[in-house]
Amino acid sequence: MSLAMTVEERQDFLAQVHVAVVAVADEDGRAPLAIPLWYDYRPGGEVALITEREGRKTALIRRAGRITLCVQGTVLPYQYVSAEGPVTAIEDTVTVEQRWALASRYLGPEGADAYIESTPGSTERMVRILMRPEHWLTRDYTKVST
Repeated sequence: MSLAMTVEERQDFLAQVHVAVVAVADEDGRAPLAIPLWYDYRPGGEVALITEREGRKTALIRRAGRITLCVQGTVLPYQYVSAEGPVTAIEDTVTVEQRWALASRYLGPEGADAYIESTPGSTERMVRILMRPEHWLTRDYTKVST
């Protein structure tokens, strides 16, 4: 029995709310940079991330042009999805509405309101990064017979 997820299972799992770990090739022989980030995904679409425009993470993503995004369930039996692919866009303009939509995915509407209010001036320092998943690695240990 395969523990791999079907296409539909992996897309549905990735569309759920998880904190992603995003990995990108680093410089000068260092191991890849891996950082936790909020993300958004609709089955069959692209992964969307919002992060600061300046800094090492975004510079490495711009240089590499590819990222890996890994999400996992935190309840036994574990499940995970790792998706790797090209960065299809880095949008230098992010709106408050885009930030609010991403924050509400994780914090709910009231939490998103509070988050946006507590981070004034942040929106103009952000970029939105889109990645098209090309290569997938999945495991679903709920498929193990007991």
